[in-house]
Amino acid sequence: MTLADTVSLPSSRPRPRRRPQRRSQWKGFLYIAPAMALVIVFFILPVLFTFWMSLHRWPLLGGTRFIGLGNYIRMASDSRFYAALGFTAYYTVIITIAIFALAFPLAMFVERQRRMVGVYRTAIFMPVVVGLASASLLWVWFANVDSGFLNPLLAWLGIVDLKTNFFASFDSAFFVICLMVVWKVAGFTMIILLTGLQAIPTELGEAARIDGANRWKRFIYVTLPLMRKTMALSLILSVTGSILAFDQFYIMTAGGPQNKMISVVYYIFNQSFVSFNLGYGAAMSLALLVILVLISIFQLWLLRVGEDRP
Repeated sequence: MTLADTVSLPSSRPRPRRRPQRRSQWKGFLYIAPAMALVIVFFILPVLFTFWMSLHRWPLLGGTRFIGLGNYIRMASDSRFYAALGFTAYYTVIITIAIFALAFPLAMFVERQRRMVGVYRTAIFMPVVVGLASASLLWVWFANVDSGFLNPLLAWLGIVDLKTNFFASFDSAFFVICLMVVWKVAGFTMIILLTGLQAIPTELGEAARIDGANRWKRFIYVTLPLMRKTMALSLILSVTGSILAFDQFYIMTAGGPQNKMISVVYYIFNQSFVSFNLGYGAAMSLALLVILVLISIFQLWLLRVGEDRP
């Protein structure tokens, strides 16, 4: 036996191309192509066009003029824009806390199997299917000083003695708006939290109960840690929806009383379609988009702190 027989020399033939792998890659690209096209057409291109508008003095009627960063310089010194940001932040904090304070107990209530639990879930979720504009008009009628039922209800509870015009002062109007939004949105947040509660294995709660943990400790050390991702989703949706609030302030109070209820989106709407300054409205829209992205990143980071701890 020769050395050539015992040592196999590398073959000089070319390796076959990996056509099946490339073909599968092209198939994967074709599968995601429709979603990519939708993202490009309905998000990336509008954002790019909005940025282009923000660099111009762009009236609703008439010619445009390139002004560079002029709209952004104006926005940096606009006190009304900062006032709208401050009110929106105040509203977001109040409404997010109120929604979670109601939605989480409701989710835990309907999570347990009990009699008529399906009816409870349906009744709580029903306001979600009502449009926000319709809900705003409905609550304007509810809070009407003459024909609404809110005044008789508060009088029956002993809270007020005389008929109250709820939209005459900031505090009462803000209370009615928050009440309407919680009534409208809490059911949706409850459904999201309910899915997270149902995904928790029952064996974990039973093991903690056998180890001597009471209901409160099981909630703190078992339920809440396993609800991080679900809470992150519901929190991001709640905060984003609150920052983008417009319909309820436009319909219920028209920004009043004394223009104290003008949210950021309401102010952008006024500048764009009332003052006919689309370029300045585009600049504020991009600034609001950046704020939303930063807030969402911060929320995700905050809810992931300590997630990998043993």
